[in-house]
Amino acid sequence: MPSLTCASGKNLLLQALPHGDLGRMLAACDMVELAVADVLYSPGERLQGVFFPVSGFISLIMAVDDTSSLEVGLVGNEGMFGIPLVLGVDVSPVRAVVQGPGSALRMDAAQFRRELERSQPLRQEVGRYVCVCLTQLAQISACTRFHVVEARLARWLLMTQDRARANTFHITQELLALMLGVRRVGVTKAAASLQQRSLIRYRRGNITVVDRKGLKAASCGCYVADRKSYDRLLG
Repeated sequence: MPSLTCASGKNLLLQALPHGDLGRMLAACDMVELAVADVLYSPGERLQGVFFPVSGFISLIMAVDDTSSLEVGLVGNEGMFGIPLVLGVDVSPVRAVVQGPGSALRMDAAQFRRELERSQPLRQEVGRYVCVCLTQLAQISACTRFHVVEARLARWLLMTQDRARANTFHITQELLALMLGVRRVGVTKAAASLQQRSLIRYRRGNITVVDRKGLKAASCGCYVADRKSYDRLLG
C-alpha cells in the first residue's frame, strides 16, 4: 500500500483516475465530516451513496449473532465504502462505523452508477479495488481462525496506524474486542504483552505505537500479505 502519510488530503482511488474522470467525480461529490462512532450504514438498508475517505477511516463490522461481531474490513483514503453498488446490489450485510475522525467525499448512489457506466478508468480502478477487498477478506478469515490474539492485535494496530496517519489513536478495550471478535480479557492480555515488550503504550484508551518495526515482527504475516495484495493490484 502506498504511504498514506504522503497522500494527506486525497483519496488514492480517485486520484488514480485520469484528469477528466477525476474532475467529474469530484464535481459530483459532497465533502462530509466523519465523527467517531457515526454509523454510515446499517445492514439491510438501501445504500444511498458511496464514501471515499480523504482522512479518517471506516470499520466494516459483520454481526455473527446477537452478541458477537467481527471487523471484516477497514477503509481509509486508499479506497471506498459502497462496493455492493459496483456489483449491481444496493444492500450490504456489514455495518459501516467511523473508527477514525476526518472527512470523506460522498457521492449519491445513482450518480455513482452513472459514472461507472460512463468511465472505463473508474470501472477498472474500482474493479481492482474490489479484488483487493476480496483478497483481504479471505486473509482476515484465515487470520481469525489460525493466528493468536497478540499477533492479530499487532496486525490491526499497524493497519489502523496506516489509516490514522499518526502514532497515537484512541480506542477502548471493548471496541478492540469487538474488532477482533474475542473476549475483552484476551485483548487485555495481548495489549499488556505488547506494552511489556515496549512496542506500544496503552493508557485510558489511547494507544501509541512506540516501535513500528517491532510491532511488524510481532504481527502475523497477514499484514505484509495485505500490503502485497494492494501493491500488486493497485500500487
